[in-house]
Amino acid sequence: MSNSFLLKLAAKRFPWLANVTLYGCLFAGGDLVHQLMAQKERMDWKHTRNVAIVAISFHGNFNYFWLRALERRFPGKSAGMVFRKLLLDQSFASPLATSVFYTGVSFLEGKEDIFEDWREKFFNTWKTGLMYWPFMQFLNFALMPLHMRTAFMGCCAFLWATFLCFSRQSGDGTAAVALAFLMDPRKTLEEMLEFPNQSQGCCQVPFNAPSFTHSQKHSHHVSEQKEDCGRE
Repeated sequence: MSNSFLLKLAAKRFPWLANVTLYGCLFAGGDLVHQLMAQKERMDWKHTRNVAIVAISFHGNFNYFWLRALERRFPGKSAGMVFRKLLLDQSFASPLATSVFYTGVSFLEGKEDIFEDWREKFFNTWKTGLMYWPFMQFLNFALMPLHMRTAFMGCCAFLWATFLCFSRQSGDGTAAVALAFLMDPRKTLEEMLEFPNQSQGCCQVPFNAPSFTHSQKHSHHVSEQKEDCGRE
């Protein structure tokens, strides 16, 4: 028997267990892929464990029951029903899932401010997700049977988790930085370490530009006046 047949059989007989387990494993796999791409000297298995805990305890379970609730409220695969599901999914479920990822992993790591990553990267991450998840969820709602939808989301979340783990550890939640990392991981990480303010997308004083205190500005202005007098 093929693996796909076994997966479908398990999803029908044990829908909750099969869907949630597969979702969590694929999500944790996304973190492993990120670490391999980053070419780290040592694998951070604790981070992978934390990602797996958050994915299984929340994301897998939430999506399993959320997708069933959507189907009960908006049954069928007509254009109107699919649109309503997509609208609710992207306006409520997607922001919630992103928020739980950032805060949940930070909590498991024991950070003092578990909302730090969320404040810095949530909005960029959610905007990036709008370029990915609506298309994946459209296929999910339009083509997949209900008992396979969480598993399908897990397959899509494999790529998304790779992006999330990169954004949390090194990126800023934008697709541009993630694509640069994908094209040249080592060079991108080196540039972000060298210019951390630019990698966060902050509006900073340009690099190598002189910065002056108030007293320095005053003395600088006086010296310029003296130079002008000397020329006259």
